[in-house]
Amino acid sequence: MSKTRISRPVAVVLAVAVSGVVAACGSESSSGTASTRPSWREPASYTYTLTSSEGERSLLGTFEVTVVDGKVTKAVGADEDSRRVAREMEGRVPTIGELLAEADAARGEDADVVDVDHTADGRPTRISLDWDEDAIDDEAVYDISDYRPSDGPGEGGR
Repeated sequence: MSKTRISRPVAVVLAVAVSGVVAACGSESSSGTASTRPSWREPASYTYTLTSSEGERSLLGTFEVTVVDGKVTKAVGADEDSRRVAREMEGRVPTIGELLAEADAARGEDADVVDVDHTADGRPTRISLDWDEDAIDDEAVYDISDYRPSDGPGEGGR
């Protein structure tokens, strides 16, 4: 797994010098573009474990997530606090694609830090966001693990 972590001020200085390196290493940062992202395609149906931490976001905890036909059909918290959050967030636990869209939106809003770690095939494994490095509790960190594509309805990617 490769990782590049560049804050906005550093990215501006280094963008020209390292743009080829960032594209080659398979990670993206606040200076990355969709063209530098490895070409993983989110399947329509899969399961994964989401651990969401940092900041004061309402989605904090570890969740076993099932996606069928591009929609989360089940999200189960791994502990009592996560189960409570899953109940409160019913229908709002994100797919991996929605997490990537959040990273793209943060990048579009010139967030100070947008880091996405990928496996060799391009599947995201960690997304770190910080809209304003000077603000407290606006960060989000999403760890994506135990990913398993399924042969469920609608399999075939989107």
